[in-house]
Amino acid sequence: MTADEKRRRRTERLGQAFTWLCGGALALNLLLTMALLALIAVNGLGYFWPKKITLLTMTDGSARLGEIQETEEIPGSDGATRTRVKVGNRDVTGADFVWVDDADVRSRSLPADATLLERLEWGNFYGAPVELRRGDEVLASGPEPVVRAVGEILPQRIAERAALQALERGQIGDVNREIEQLRLADRRLDLDRLTEAEHARRRAEIQQEMEVHRQEYERLAEQLFARREALAAETLVMRTADGGTRDVVLGEVVRVVQPNALGVLDSLGLYASRVWEFVSDDPRESNTEGGIFPAIFGTVMMVFILSFVVAPFGVLAALYLREYAPQGPLVRLVRIAVNNLAGVPSIVFGVFGLGFFVYLIGGTIDQVFFPEALPAPTFGTGGIVWASLTLALLTVPVVIVATEEGLASVPRNVREGSLALGATKFETTWRVVLPAAAPGIMTGLILAMARAAGEVAPLMIVGMVKLAPTLPIDGQFPFVHLERKFMHLGFHIYDVGFQSPNVEAAQPLVFATALLLVLVVTTMNLAAILLRNRLRAKYATSPV
Repeated sequence: MTADEKRRRRTERLGQAFTWLCGGALALNLLLTMALLALIAVNGLGYFWPKKITLLTMTDGSARLGEIQETEEIPGSDGATRTRVKVGNRDVTGADFVWVDDADVRSRSLPADATLLERLEWGNFYGAPVELRRGDEVLASGPEPVVRAVGEILPQRIAERAALQALERGQIGDVNREIEQLRLADRRLDLDRLTEAEHARRRAEIQQEMEVHRQEYERLAEQLFARREALAAETLVMRTADGGTRDVVLGEVVRVVQPNALGVLDSLGLYASRVWEFVSDDPRESNTEGGIFPAIFGTVMMVFILSFVVAPFGVLAALYLREYAPQGPLVRLVRIAVNNLAGVPSIVFGVFGLGFFVYLIGGTIDQVFFPEALPAPTFGTGGIVWASLTLALLTVPVVIVATEEGLASVPRNVREGSLALGATKFETTWRVVLPAAAPGIMTGLILAMARAAGEVAPLMIVGMVKLAPTLPIDGQFPFVHLERKFMHLGFHIYDVGFQSPNVEAAQPLVFATALLLVLVVTTMNLAAILLRNRLRAKYATSPV
């Protein structure tokens, strides 16, 4: 065997070793990713499944009633264990969870009448129903009759609560907006150059119209207060584990459940109900309970606005650099700058967005178009439009690079054939090159969407909030309110997991929200990938 053959075989063995090493690293990364997704899915989906309510009778005669969360070994002990129990009743005990030493537990049981109340405030309540009252009248007494009576009345109270919310956000909200518009119109009179007589006449008209709306507001407010009092008519008397009783207003109860008496089908129905509430309702209790629909809506809307902005700018920049700009040191310098821009920390983009978009552009818009509202800003503060533009700047280098690669992959003879047939440079670019490079463009857009959906740091500066009172889209003209602040799934995870006053209670919600964020990003990416594949099949000449 010659020296060249030995060297060639060594090279082949070394190449095979590196190939196996790369394959093993890829397999390890896939396994770690799948394990992480499985962890999020198990904990996230398990958050909605009803857990049994356990009664722990202690050796000292006291009792604990709640859901068993976990059991662990006591640090520093010789094999002794303790159990974490979600006892709820925060308005009674002041804490949602307690640790119980297993050595102090005399017995455990699953009482059939153990009842869980999911409430608008103060979290869950665990106990046994005693009575249902309407004022001094006892409507039902005993666990089973009370649960049946509550099952008949509670849907009505939930419907009334929804009607009250619709009244607040609908008619009362409309009147408030009209009053605010009239107030701003009155302030604008001082800015307009009017004669004294015209100024007085228009101010009198505004005051007269404002008085009409104020009277309408007072009428609606009285109606609202009366309906709220009716909503609090029934009181549910609950017995706690220590034998005491607690009155719970039925109108503040979201759901009444007896988990120990539920069958499989009933548990599945409750599971589906909780999942639907999670994705369709507003948050409550400092975002630790209820739904996250505003965060879903804000995330998806922000990504769509970003896509509509970043796609044309990124594609146009790449087209100029690849198809029109004379290749030379300046273009190479621009490409280096674009590549370096992709590595700038995202918080830097947030600071830039705050200074340029919010303070400069937004402040200028307020001075020109909304001077009567100053010093309260309209566009000169964080909003979904500024957040979208900031993330567009953050992700535009990704689109430029992917688009350039897509344009470079279009064979040169395709361009030359189009030009030879008499097409202009623009017609060749628009009708031949761009369609063939569309899969590469879609790849860049997919990467931009995925990165933008998970960014949190810059959004905290330019418009994202813990709780947004209204959505950026509603039924009020102009229907799309780009100046409004918004909620975001990424920030919701951070806020619930690290800023919540009740971190232990919110921990399962973190996994559920993280799972939903993964599903939202995956859904948007799959839609873009399907579109890319259709374009790739249509323009089969593109190897992208």
